[in-house]
Amino acid sequence: METVCVKFEDGFARDIEQAMKKHRYVTKTEFIREAVRDKLSEFEKEEIIRRVKSVYGASKRKTTDEQLHAAREKAVQELEKEFGL
Repeated sequence: METVCVKFEDGFARDIEQAMKKHRYVTKTEFIREAVRDKLSEFEKEEIIRRVKSVYGASKRKTTDEQLHAAREKAVQELEKEFGL
């Protein structure tokens, strides 16, 4: 495991400590690790959404609800296959 040193401004460090107590985190390390995991997950979701938009984009023609549903199902199946979900 790699050690990383992070410095926070006093006010920000106090905010972190208050959030830790409120949400029952035992250590700052535990709190920061989860925050980083959440951010990485957010980046991954944003990337997936960007890819879906670029692949399936918006249609300029009239599309029925059934066609939209079918396209969404196909997109979900392809993403599940690609990401092993």
